[in-house]
Order: sequence, then structure tokens, then C-alpha cells
Amino acid sequence: MIGSRRFALATAIAGMALGTSWRRAGAQEAVVRGVVFVDANRNGVRDASEHGLRGVAVSNQETVVVTDSAGAFELPVSPWGIVFVSEPNGYKSVGAYWRNVASSNAPIAFALRAEAQPRTFTFVDASDPHTKPETVDRIRRFRAMVDSLHPAFTIIAGDLVYDSMSQQDSTATSFFELVHSEIAKFAQPVWTVPGNHDHFGIIRSRSHVDASNPMFGRRMYQHWFGPDYYSFTYGGVHFIGMNSVQRDDSAYYGRIDSVQMAWLSRDLALVPPSEPVVTFMHIPLLSAWWNMLGYIDMPLVSDVVHINGKTDYRHTVGNVQEVLHALEGHNYPLAIGAHTHAAERLSFQSDGQTIRFEQSSAIVGPAQAGPMIVPSGFTLYTVHDGVIDAGKFIPLDPPPAASR
Repeated sequence: MIGSRRFALATAIAGMALGTSWRRAGAQEAVVRGVVFVDANRNGVRDASEHGLRGVAVSNQETVVVTDSAGAFELPVSPWGIVFVSEPNGYKSVGAYWRNVASSNAPIAFALRAEAQPRTFTFVDASDPHTKPETVDRIRRFRAMVDSLHPAFTIIAGDLVYDSMSQQDSTATSFFELVHSEIAKFAQPVWTVPGNHDHFGIIRSRSHVDASNPMFGRRMYQHWFGPDYYSFTYGGVHFIGMNSVQRDDSAYYGRIDSVQMAWLSRDLALVPPSEPVVTFMHIPLLSAWWNMLGYIDMPLVSDVVHINGKTDYRHTVGNVQEVLHALEGHNYPLAIGAHTHAAERLSFQSDGQTIRFEQSSAIVGPAQAGPMIVPSGFTLYTVHDGVIDAGKFIPLDPPPAASR
């Protein structure tokens, strides 16, 4: 476990809210009420005989509450208007695990079905399909290969679409619609987080999209895929998807913002210290690939960024130490990143625990730095009793005929 200081696990008192710092003093608070229930017949509707499920975490991307003995919860309506359930160990959502509640104050119900989750399972990690009509065959090839492997689930760590940063509304929308329809065809669940390409219109010198556009920035991703950070537990491992992309005057940079950091601490407060935690995000916490490429001083996305008078790296998470401090006291074996288009493995020893920082290569195609050519592909991980293996890289394309 990270760090040697003692970690006090917050007691999961049913219905207790963990933090509401975004509220304005004196403002009338809008709330959403709902229930999490066991959907015995898996029809997505709560029948009279189906009981509520106690102790399930529900969040609005800031506040975290746990359901009471009847499975009920109450949350403030956050500025994002999203509420999601953090799927607990041994359960799976029937239908969507999230709801958009911005335009409705009607009660909501999250249906969960009991699911046998073996202590030995596999999952796929991939990223950067950069989907548009000209590249859609790449994600289709990827889906066919993944479906043949029968993993418990697949992670796609961002850049789902091609450059919505620079596109007009109609083009970006068509790209998101396309990738959403393709992901829906996977045989097993797919968990996603946004990449820089998934933040609509943020390169305004090219997109000419006004920041007042209701889909601007992360909003378009949220419209199609829901919360841009969240958590779920499977097979005794707690997975946390995060949005590591922030925008600046020109484009983007890597950082976990303060609201998300506060949410992370509240989510982790409900996780036993011994339970393995895996994070996945687009812009990685750490990377050596940028050293391989050498310093790049492009006008919009140079390797360094200047934010509030501070110089930082653009293509890794600037506040990585803050993230690691938040995970101090937890069993944190693996941090998954993307963005580099290169399969990459780094490891660091921290107070007796090895933390692995691993990036996936790009589904859209290979990457190159000088003589180094990294093939397109993905990683298949096997988990056994909470221990995550080194992973197996699976190339998306067959090897050239000369090397067979």
C-alpha cells in the first residue's frame, strides 16, 4: 500500500453525503432522489417483489452518498446534471449506470443484477481509435478481436473520436454518433474516459466554437457517454476512470482538477485499504515516450504549458504527486494511461509497493520515434485474486509478410 501513515477508512453510513463544496451560500438547492434495487428478472423496472440494495455508492461527480437500508439515496443536482451509480462488487447495471437529471426532478431508479464475478478474470485496455468515417474500420477490427477473447470488460482510455477539438458542431456530433454506435456493438461492457480529442471545440482558433455552446468542452462527451470520471468494482478490484484533460487558451494540458480531486478522495473513502485500485485516464500520470520524441515546440501544443504563472508539462498530469497522495494508504498497483500512441511500461517502488504506470498503443495506427516503430494494438490483462499480471500486448495488424 502506498505510504506508511495510517489510513482511516471512512464509515459508509447509509445515505451520508461526502462533500458539497460547490453549493453557493443561500442558493435554493435542487435535489434528485432515487433508489438502487436488485433487478431479479432483469427487465430494468422495479417490480413489487424486488428489494432495494443498501450501501451502494451514488454520485453527481462531486458529492458521494451511499444508499440506505431501502436502497434510497438523495443528492444535490450538480452543475453537470449527471448522477451515476458506482457498480459494486458482484453486481452489474441493467441498462445505463448513469442518468442526466438536469431537466427533470422525477425520482430515478438504478437497476442492478447479481453477477458472478470470478476472482480470476481478464480485461482489455486500449485507446485512441480516433474514430471518423475514414478510420472506423480500425475500431471494427478491434471489436472483432476483443469479442473473440471474451474479457469481462474493455477499457478505451480516450480519443474516441478524431479531433472534435477543431471541428464544427455538426462534424463533431457525427463522429461521436459513429463511435457511440460502434461501441454499443461490443459483446461485453466497454468503459470509456475522454481524451483531448473528445473535448469539443476547445481549439477555438480552428473550431470557431463559442464557449457558450451547450456542447462545448467535455459536455459533448458527457452527452454521449455520461460522467467523465466515475468508478466501479469488479472481481474484488476497484477501477477509477478519470478525466485528465484540461483546456487552456490554445488547446489542452494534463491535470486532474480540484473538483475531481475532491471527488476522488470521497470515492476512495469507501474503498477498503487492501482492495486493489486501478486508475485509467487519457493523458498519463507519467511517461518516458516524450523523452524518446525529444522536445516539441509546436504553436498550439508544445511540450510545456504556462498556467497561472507556472510552467508545467502538457502531455502528462501536472499534479501527479497530488493524485498519488490521494491514493496513499491504498493498494495501488496499476495506473493506466494513453495519449502517447505507444505501448509503454514504467514502474516505481513506493514504500514497499511497486506502482506500474502503463500506456496502451493506438487503435488508429502505429506510432514512430526515429527508428522506433510501435505497432497498433491493445493489452489483455489477467487478474487472479487481486493480482494483475504484466499484460499481453496484442497487435491489431498482422506482421509484415517478410517477418512471418
